[in-house]
Amino acid sequence: MKLSTITIGCAVLFMATSCKNQPKEEVKAPVAEAPKPVPGTPIKFDSSKRYIYLTWDDSPQPPGTMVCMDLFRKEGVKATFFSVGMHAFDLRRKRLVDEIRNSYPQFLLGNHSYTHGFQDKYKSFYNLPDSAVNDFLKNEQELKVPVKIIRLPGCNSWVLDGEMKGQPSTKKVYEKLDALGYSVIGWDLEWRFLHGNVPVQSATEMAKEVNEKFEDALTVAPNAIVILAHDRMFAKPQYADSLSRFIDLLKSDPRNVFETIDHYPLIKYAVKDTLNKKH
Repeated sequence: MKLSTITIGCAVLFMATSCKNQPKEEVKAPVAEAPKPVPGTPIKFDSSKRYIYLTWDDSPQPPGTMVCMDLFRKEGVKATFFSVGMHAFDLRRKRLVDEIRNSYPQFLLGNHSYTHGFQDKYKSFYNLPDSAVNDFLKNEQELKVPVKIIRLPGCNSWVLDGEMKGQPSTKKVYEKLDALGYSVIGWDLEWRFLHGNVPVQSATEMAKEVNEKFEDALTVAPNAIVILAHDRMFAKPQYADSLSRFIDLLKSDPRNVFETIDHYPLIKYAVKDTLNKKH
């Protein structure tokens, strides 16, 4: 059966009209991804808060490092891992360092020397300041440490904005680091250990010491406390439970804020000059 010319014409007209009346599909502009936070970017401090800096030394030290990272993630708190190059001697440990570095802003990778002070021979290490400085520079390169922040192994010394202090034996080293634009971070409170890895204080005792330091203004920077511990201390379940309890006690006070050490109020330098350059 043939369609008439009129019928065909009406069909074409209907299709054309329908097409004109169809709403145009909206073209959505691409959503720009938020830039990834850069270590060392300044933050705004709240004078009503108490800033807590969990700084863990000697990583990578599995399983302790992994236990601490998993616990910090679960608790939703920030921490800094001061890492040692000679401890990253296999692929598994190198990947652990990469994981710390890539987990910013929750975790920050810091510099704790390549040899851990010539493998704990601190007197020799600090008596050779040029070799000591080169040890830190090697560690920065090997581990790709993203900030100019160092913790001296075995010594509580500080290089801050307008202030340097520490043990006399380390002075030549931290003066050289200062001249190269590095900050050196010590600690206000240490979670001590016995027999290599057994925590001395309980979680309750540690929380009490934190509060006393704040209340008595016994911290280097006002309203800020740097806590030192070591990854290996929390490898066993009973000690990991103690760390979890400690964090829960600190979180119960609404004044407490956890931050990475690049956001320490007296930090002198954080971002490396080479941060935005290709390595």
